[in-house]
Amino acid sequence: MENRESERKCKVCDKLIRGRSDKIFCDMYCRAIHNNQAKGPANRFMRNINNALGKNRKILKDLLAGNGSPKKISRDKLLEAGFQFKYLTHTLTNQKRGVYYFCYEFGYRLLDNDCFLIVKKPEE
Repeated sequence: MENRESERKCKVCDKLIRGRSDKIFCDMYCRAIHNNQAKGPANRFMRNINNALGKNRKILKDLLAGNGSPKKISRDKLLEAGFQFKYLTHTLTNQKRGVYYFCYEFGYRLLDNDCFLIVKKPEE
């Protein structure tokens, strides 16, 4: 009778698999390599967007340092800091139809002369 275990090899490194009959990787390291390769492009795309959102949030937070009251700032200052306007988490429109663009709890609204009002959303 042929030993079936000798037929099972790891999908990543071709090492002999021992243990459960449904195992397809020899260890957790090979399983992680396989999953990272399979999901790499999608994860990389999401990771890049999340990093940009996090950076935008940090820029807005740092600009509001102190008491957290609204602060006026120029577009140039935001761009200098590395702010990327295309990344935001949501928008809110106030009663006067002013649109605020948010990166998590920190947001901004366009004012006149290419200036922005930086705000922190009140906690609910």
